[in-house]
Amino acid sequence: MSLSTDDLIRFLRTVHPYDGLEPARLDEVAPDFTVLHLKAGEEVYTRGQMLDGLYLIHEGEVEVSDENGAIVSILGSRNSFGERGLARDGRAVTAARASADSELLLLPRHAFEKLMANEPTVARFFDRRRGEGSRGSDLATSRVETFMASNPATCPPTTTVQDAARIMRDRGISSLCVTDAGSLAGIVTVRDLSGKVVAEAMPSNTPLDQVMTVAPLTLSPDAIGSDVLHAMMERHIGHIPITEAGRLVGIVTQTDLTRFQAVSSAELVSAISRADSAKEMAKTTAEIPRLLVQLVAGGNRHEVVTRLITDIADTATRRLLALAEEKLGPPPVPYLWLACGSQGRQEQTGVSDQDNCMMLDDAVSDVDMPYFRDLARFVCEGLDTCGYFLCPGDMMATNPRWCQPVSTWRSYFAGWIAKPNPEAQMLASVMFDLRPIGGDRSLFEGLQTETLAMARRNSIFVAHMISNSLKHTPPLGLLRGFATIRSGEHRNTLDLKHNGVVPVVDLGRIYALQGSLPEVNTRSRLKAAEAAGVLSPSGARDLIDAYDLIAETRLEHQVEMARRGEKPDNYLTPTDLSDFERSHLRDAFVVVKTMQSAVGHGKGMLG
Repeated sequence: MSLSTDDLIRFLRTVHPYDGLEPARLDEVAPDFTVLHLKAGEEVYTRGQMLDGLYLIHEGEVEVSDENGAIVSILGSRNSFGERGLARDGRAVTAARASADSELLLLPRHAFEKLMANEPTVARFFDRRRGEGSRGSDLATSRVETFMASNPATCPPTTTVQDAARIMRDRGISSLCVTDAGSLAGIVTVRDLSGKVVAEAMPSNTPLDQVMTVAPLTLSPDAIGSDVLHAMMERHIGHIPITEAGRLVGIVTQTDLTRFQAVSSAELVSAISRADSAKEMAKTTAEIPRLLVQLVAGGNRHEVVTRLITDIADTATRRLLALAEEKLGPPPVPYLWLACGSQGRQEQTGVSDQDNCMMLDDAVSDVDMPYFRDLARFVCEGLDTCGYFLCPGDMMATNPRWCQPVSTWRSYFAGWIAKPNPEAQMLASVMFDLRPIGGDRSLFEGLQTETLAMARRNSIFVAHMISNSLKHTPPLGLLRGFATIRSGEHRNTLDLKHNGVVPVVDLGRIYALQGSLPEVNTRSRLKAAEAAGVLSPSGARDLIDAYDLIAETRLEHQVEMARRGEKPDNYLTPTDLSDFERSHLRDAFVVVKTMQSAVGHGKGMLG
């Protein structure tokens, strides 16, 4: 043995997480390690092999490769490997071989598991999972199903207003859900009875279907509290039915919210929904960096934070549409405003441009187009005033190409799928992330379904989209850990957008195309891909964990810049991270690269 126990302990004191152990504990752990000597080219283990334990490099170099033989990382002294397989079923998920004469330290599996169980420092370091749900406990981040009123009072549409009033009085409630054959038909509230029945002296035997709100806004049980708050404040309503697969499962009222304190994101939404101009809105959107800091400081997960931030952009867009119609008059034909890019995916952070378009009813004529050009200009310029800067690539409704009848949009998608040239691939990547924001949503429903089906049937198109998605690669440097930007303003930094989250966004879009999945949000796409069998459970778990870590690192970087009074960006200097953070981030990038390799070789599922 070329390494004495004292030498081993001295070495471990320089390696995370062993440097966090008490000296006496480290003295106990050190003898568990065995020393392995490997010649250059010798295998440490192969993919799928049962692992003997956790490996730590003392001297030398080890190549880690994926199932296709592609090298995903070259590790040097003080790097550990093998923990991902140990955390799953004990089998290696990669292959490893010594690329130079090496001395490795092996911590047997039983000793590793004992350390994980008894030493929180070690468990935190090697547990790459980020966990589910929100870390916050306030209303904004709580699921609706946790605070909604279950089994809401219901009645049929033929119920008289007098009987409805008696039910509400006797039960001490302020609303009734009106159901017909098990489906939600409408809702009637005390305000409806006073404002429509009493004020207009309607007969007491008037049926509810004459005074109820037909097809009211609903939310699903897995919506979050901010969805309720924002909808109530923007639409000035106090009751929201909760439905699942068309079935009424609950209701949320303002009374249900009294025990919670309205969060600042809801206050911003409320202020924007009442604003009379873009300049007035801009005073509110200027608070977004402060909100970002508060949300992250409150322990909210990245997907909750970006959802709240996106809600503000959605509200600003809808308010601008309303102001435009007040100025221009009612639209000559139905239209739908849609967002794409990060707003479309509900993944906006502190750095956002605008990507949007309009779909017009096919009845539109040339005479009508000036109206929609003016509306698009009003909204896009208003968003720019609010801090959502104009898209450098002109992917906006002000571009006549992206303000067209539904039939033209249908031909766009058909053309991109039939002839997936580079421009078509780029446009499809953007436009497959469309999400309706304001207007007539029915213009999009059939188009989305048929486009997804058409795309899935065209293997050539999917292959081209896969090739296009692989252009964004994680910033892994084989020898130096990370591949930073080499020159220019952001030299020696990592682009956490284009080389961090975008590769996962692209993978999520590919899985959605392969499975004809309607989800747009990246995390939702990965979960839906797992449920549909497009992505294996282990592959989904690894990729979601990697995505969470990368996205949260990006968000925390932006928050730190906002705290310093700087404009947030996506460029992180690796030296700003601790060894612990660099190790985890590197592992996350390795997972993404491995998944890209699997997709690139026609293996959408990773075992």
